[in-house]
Amino acid sequence: MCQFIETIRVNRGEIARLAYHLQRVRATRQHFWKSDTPLVVSDLKSVIDPAVECGKLRFTYDAHHIYDLTFTPYIIRRIKKLRLVPCDEAHYPYKSTDRTQLNRLKAMVAPDEEVIIVKNNHITDTSYTNVALYDGTVWATPSTPLLHGTQRAALIEKGLIVEREIRVTDLPKYKKIALINAMMDLGDCVLDNFVYP
Repeated sequence: MCQFIETIRVNRGEIARLAYHLQRVRATRQHFWKSDTPLVVSDLKSVIDPAVECGKLRFTYDAHHIYDLTFTPYIIRRIKKLRLVPCDEAHYPYKSTDRTQLNRLKAMVAPDEEVIIVKNNHITDTSYTNVALYDGTVWATPSTPLLHGTQRAALIEKGLIVEREIRVTDLPKYKKIALINAMMDLGDCVLDNFVYP
């Protein structure tokens, strides 16, 4: 049976955006198994070290159980360049442990680079983050992500980013791009010169 993965940021013992993660696990369990088994938050908190400034809480799960629950300090990986990689068959609507397709695309670039996956001429995500692009006034996130991330959802709800259809041909309108995911806030990883031919 397939398993899914969840990665959650913890700031000095405080779980960030917990409600969004609980909702994603609940929706995934409901979709695949018609299960309403909730996560037990006290189980998650049992491995957290509150002295760690920024930590990564990670586990896999299925219909009723969680596995491989770990907590480690987190350091943001620095990316120097982004490369557009077309993949019209890209598909990752649930945060599955099967990342074969994403890993294959990531393997096409150097270790200090990251891919921006282009699907049907639309900007989607990188291999491990959603993206937000800045046009000089507004941060916009593509309306065509592969995965509707928890950080993305929180930023939209707060009005800090807006959803927008973004095609490859629209990229010259944007000045900066930010990589965002559960571990990275808007502004943690921002590149200016992001289209690498």
